[in-house]
Amino acid sequence: MDNLSEALKALKLSSADSASDSVEGCLDCLLKALAHNNVDTSEKVREMGVLAMMPALLSVQNSSTPKVANIIAEVAKNEFMRSPCVEAGLIPPLVQLLNCKDQEILLQTGRALGNICYDSHSLQAQLISMGVIPTLVRLLGVHSQNTALTEMCLIAFGNLAELESSKEQFASTNIAEELVRLFRKQVEHEKKEMIFEVLAPLAENDVIKLQLVDAGLVECLLEVVAQTVDSDREEDVAQLKTSSDLMVLLLLGDESMQKLFEGGKGSVFQRVLSWVPSNNHQLQLAGALAIANFARNDGNCIHMVDTGIVQKLLELLDRHVEEGNVTVQHAALSALRNLAIPVVNKSKMLLAGVSDVVLKFLKSEMPPVQFKLLGTLRMLIDTQADAAEQLGTNPKLVKRLVEWCEAKDHAGVMGESNRLLSALIRHSKSKDVVRTVIQGEGVKHLITMATSEHMIMQNEALVALGLIAGLDLDCAEKDFVDSNLVQVLHKLLTEEHSAPEIKYNSMIIICSIMGSEPLHKEVQSLAFIDVVSSLRSHENKTVAHQASLTEQRLTAQS
Repeated sequence: MDNLSEALKALKLSSADSASDSVEGCLDCLLKALAHNNVDTSEKVREMGVLAMMPALLSVQNSSTPKVANIIAEVAKNEFMRSPCVEAGLIPPLVQLLNCKDQEILLQTGRALGNICYDSHSLQAQLISMGVIPTLVRLLGVHSQNTALTEMCLIAFGNLAELESSKEQFASTNIAEELVRLFRKQVEHEKKEMIFEVLAPLAENDVIKLQLVDAGLVECLLEVVAQTVDSDREEDVAQLKTSSDLMVLLLLGDESMQKLFEGGKGSVFQRVLSWVPSNNHQLQLAGALAIANFARNDGNCIHMVDTGIVQKLLELLDRHVEEGNVTVQHAALSALRNLAIPVVNKSKMLLAGVSDVVLKFLKSEMPPVQFKLLGTLRMLIDTQADAAEQLGTNPKLVKRLVEWCEAKDHAGVMGESNRLLSALIRHSKSKDVVRTVIQGEGVKHLITMATSEHMIMQNEALVALGLIAGLDLDCAEKDFVDSNLVQVLHKLLTEEHSAPEIKYNSMIIICSIMGSEPLHKEVQSLAFIDVVSSLRSHENKTVAHQASLTEQRLTAQS
């Protein structure tokens, strides 16, 4: 340590007059000490104020420059040294050195910056604002034969790509071409993994997604899948997962997805479809998720249903009723839900038996599967009266929906259950469905749904309650009274922020329940006639007209 102290003192003195030989000797001594005991040596460097000398040493490029950068990289491995490095003003001169041509200087400079900024988003953001991304991308292209430099660039990209502010800068470079070119050259698993770790965060950006597709990444990924699909080796299984997951991520961009779809005739699209019937769960999952992503516009959905993709998904789901792979179930149901959105697809999918297969998963206890199952059925019955009646008169389904309407720990499942319960009534307009819902104790949930913070759900509930009142008031009367329907309607009509359609449908229900003596008495006791009368001057003409009709009805029956 005495030698070190002397070297540090000499370094402080010699840095001022730049006596290069003595500087090099001091730097060598310091590097040796750091290799022997990094923590203690770094502490000594901090105590003696040596970091303050470093910017001057970095400002002139010579044989000592890579050693200075190396020393900074070594001391910055310690968390307690990172702030002192920043305070000593080391970042600007290090960033400047990234423009030099000496590969050793570049490597040590990259290491130094990486270690100083490790795990600090604010410092990484500072690097981004100083323009390091285009510089590093250029270095990757120029020095692609230098393995150490290449790895340094990849590590830097992996850290910087996590920041949203980096994406725009990356998108303005040729990073996609450089990474794909580098990927094609790799044979080692570890090197491919390093590139994957950069690709994944970058591919979250839609512009870069398209650049990666144009650069040929998809073909690389398909090749990896083909090479690893039949292997049990741990690293191959990992590569298969990473490649197929990245493939699905690329399809989340509208432009990149449409480019790969190619009107349903694209070779990539066809390859991905072939994953669905495979025996590999990871490929089944990726295939189903890919279909769900391709099914993001009506044209694609219609084409896929017409070319028999629904049958592939149903066969996949059938394989997982007993096997029960939750992620595959969730993905396949997501795909079916998306495919069911275009009106022309609904009847075709119902004829294909989609609802029967989906109902097999009613027993699932997994909220993600429950959520997608509900969404799929709701999409299928939209405007399909016969299907809504068939499902709405299924006591097992209605019983399960009522159970899920109480799933307070899973708001998504609870909301979708309520919406499907309402949809069964709204689309069937069937007295039998209404009676099944009443007998299944579903009415109270629709009344609660009418108080939802989401206007669309409020309205769906009110339309369903209006149909219940119109089709089977006698049977629903007790539930309406017990669940305070009239008080809920009063609140909806008196709240200023209630939407016009909420007020309109509330008044429709009021008119429909006047035939019930207990409900009629409640309406009179809450002075509804005054509330409705005030709505006759409502700015919405439909609401104002309905208010007049409702007032007449209330007056006639008072």
